[in-house]
Amino acid sequence: MRFADLIADALEAGRDRLNRADTLRRLNDSFRRTFADGHVVPTRGVMLLDPTDWRTLFRAVRDFDSFNAEDDPYGEHDFGALAFKGVRYFWKIDYYDLDLRNASPDPTDPAFTMRVMTIMRADEY
Repeated sequence: MRFADLIADALEAGRDRLNRADTLRRLNDSFRRTFADGHVVPTRGVMLLDPTDWRTLFRAVRDFDSFNAEDDPYGEHDFGALAFKGVRYFWKIDYYDLDLRNASPDPTDPAFTMRVMTIMRADEY
């Protein structure tokens, strides 16, 4: 294989990774902002909050935009950490098949993927 072909293949692979990250970010942001087309699973620590507080926490997750390289190294917007009333909370999006039994074969394709977001106290992790 020629050097120019190797460079072209490397550039194409890089574009594919960027396109994948862009697609995942767009799908994850849409799900996080709307809680539509997926499942939201609060842990016991979240459900023990007063209903007004857990609604406020859910709103904070929907409005979250503090992504950084440490928590979001691949730019997919699938994890976040925030403080609410002095307690640290995490949210994480995972990708399952439509039966919720296995990992999705292609998280970039909604036809094969069910997004599940877990919202938890950091001490429950």
